Amino acid sequence: MNEIDKKILSILQDNADIPIAELSKKVNLSATPCWARINKLYKQGYIKKKVAVVDRLKINLPIIAFVQIRTSQHSMNWSKRFIKAVAEMEEVVEFYRLSGTVDYIFKVLVPSIEKYNEFYKKLTDKIDFSEVTSSFSMEEIKYTSNLPLNYT
Repeated sequence: MNEIDKKILSILQDNADIPIAELSKKVNLSATPCWARINKLYKQGYIKKKVAVVDRLKINLPIIAFVQIRTSQHSMNWSKRFIKAVAEMEEVVEFYRLSGTVDYIFKVLVPSIEKYNEFYKKLTDKIDFSEVTSSFSMEEIKYTSNLPLNYT
């Protein structure tokens, strides 16, 4: 990946719908080579897919909860059941396995605390944990889907 590819990715992260003519001008290429580079970036896996970033507040999802899970069970069977159960819950928009004292963390979007309580009950009915801790976001200070490109 060279500097032109990074510029293309940076621009596409801000606006994936930019017309190819406009994008090619911004990266100082003609349209055909620019389009070829974009296709190459798709084929090489740098670009996974195009998506629309939806405003969560406009669709009534004002509550952000970060759920931390600690478990004493680390068997492959438990882990597979747990991952499957959480992955199937549409309220969960991010999900990670961690090192350290917390085993898993996920981000949950819901319309209300009442709906979070329903989510929590559904989660705890599906799987056993040692400890579940929920923290609610008071303020979203930074949110971006743009990845830093200086490390390639």
